[in-house]
Amino acid sequence: MAAETSGKTQTTRVGDGRPCPSDFVPRRGLRGGHRQTIVAAYLPRRNRLPQPEERLFSVEPEVQILAYCHWQAERASRITLVVVHGLEGSSEAQYVIGTANKAWDAGMNVVRMNMRNCGGSERLTKTLYNSSMSGDVAAVVRALIDEDGLSAIAIAGFSMGGNLVLKMAGEWGERPPAQVKAVVGISPALDLSISATELHRWRNRLYEYRFLLGLHGSVTRKARLFPDVYRTYPLFSIRSLRDFDDRITAPYGGFAGAEDYYYRAAAARVIDRVTVPTLIIHSFDDPFIKISGESRAKILANPNIRYIETEHGGHCAFLADPLGYDGRWAERKIVNFVEAADVPA
Repeated sequence: MAAETSGKTQTTRVGDGRPCPSDFVPRRGLRGGHRQTIVAAYLPRRNRLPQPEERLFSVEPEVQILAYCHWQAERASRITLVVVHGLEGSSEAQYVIGTANKAWDAGMNVVRMNMRNCGGSERLTKTLYNSSMSGDVAAVVRALIDEDGLSAIAIAGFSMGGNLVLKMAGEWGERPPAQVKAVVGISPALDLSISATELHRWRNRLYEYRFLLGLHGSVTRKARLFPDVYRTYPLFSIRSLRDFDDRITAPYGGFAGAEDYYYRAAAARVIDRVTVPTLIIHSFDDPFIKISGESRAKILANPNIRYIETEHGGHCAFLADPLGYDGRWAERKIVNFVEAADVPA
């Protein structure tokens, strides 16, 4: 569990063992984590993005990733933001669309990436996706560099996507691609085991059931496409995300069990190795994503990570009053951080 906080911090220096200050003030009437999380998921959005280029990225033999690319008129001179969704999400997730719009309006190229099997792409691979597949994100980044010749790239991930992009940055260690200017994790699931435990608490069962319903549908579709690899299971035979990961994710993903998967897939293992300029935003009232004290200490000790904690904000929500913009505070923080990272030294 994360340590208690008053939501007030006193320093702006990165890497000194304390979080950076937050100017987030929750929207009136939305101070609770559940309220933030639920309302943010259902508030309508305006999508001003131009028609995308639909693109398939080959990341492994017989594995392709579906993405939607929005290119500015002179793409080579603009920074490109790759946005990665969370568990059972897709490139159509509201926070992906919102972030993409803000980045586009700021003059950036945008790549809305689907993890393997997501966004209707089940036919593109026989494998399932899971939280360990940071290599998929890295392969898309490498293709944008090698095939498109892009010289400035940033990557932002939400929830599971946050874990993936932070794990990727940690795995790069001292040798990240020179073209990668920034990495951002919003409500990142970087401590998978404790977050799975939190998700199964009674107050979070609605979220857990929604994830399980989506995962059941995903496995069912895979079994129809690849009956020689997968079999279906009764809808209510798996009662928790940990149970799903133990019975489905682990055996199909090459892990010994849920705990082995959680350990090997967690960005927390490598967060201290991050050298890319990185922003992490986490709320203490996130209903089910928790950051351990040990992981928090590693983050705060890393001078390359700007860590912002908020007292309120929920999960991937951070709804502020819409004063001059739509109030999606974390999405605006992503764009501001990427813009600052793209300034030549």
